[in-house]
Amino acid sequence: MLRYVTTNEGKVREAREYLGDGDVEQLDFDYTEVQADDLEPIAARGAREAYRHAGEPVLVDDAGLFVDGFDGFPGPYSAFVEDTLGVEAVQRLVARELDERRARFRCVLAYCDGGEFDASPDPVDRDDRVAAAATGGNRDEQETRALPVKLFAGEVRGRIVEPRGDGGFGYDPIFEHDGATFAEMSAAEKNAISHRGRALGKFAEWFQER
Repeated sequence: MLRYVTTNEGKVREAREYLGDGDVEQLDFDYTEVQADDLEPIAARGAREAYRHAGEPVLVDDAGLFVDGFDGFPGPYSAFVEDTLGVEAVQRLVARELDERRARFRCVLAYCDGGEFDASPDPVDRDDRVAAAATGGNRDEQETRALPVKLFAGEVRGRIVEPRGDGGFGYDPIFEHDGATFAEMSAAEKNAISHRGRALGKFAEWFQER
């Protein structure tokens, strides 16, 4: 059984579309979110910690909205910015400061099951044994950092627009792709092209052979 670490049931439903209804269960676990400028180390650290907690295969995702004109901001800080400033404030800031409003949604899935896997360009093996050995510290921390993790990334490009639509969540109302915001799409339409769906597709292909 694969444990998807999230409090968002919508993510679990989306994962089940790729992996099967009986193969994915939700795990509500508040792992430590490290501060980083990229999604990969955040998801990888979370997957290692969640596996240590659950003792079963886990899947952790980290996602964000990357605005080209702001050098990718808010990126890994998207959830914090949404909670503190709000989605509409981000849209107004982009409209005021940028002539070019291109952006992308990006998602990184991190998988850990305590086992070994070979490195390959995509997914990437982020095993960090050298760093773990170098840090010293307690044994649990060393073992957590040494666990191999596979990363699977997906992204979809679009642009920031005034809010439209009543569906989705987060930044969906202000992110337009191919003429429609994510909030204007049905769940099926969004899942077919979303950043998370693209990452899940890569993971599902690999996981079937795992």
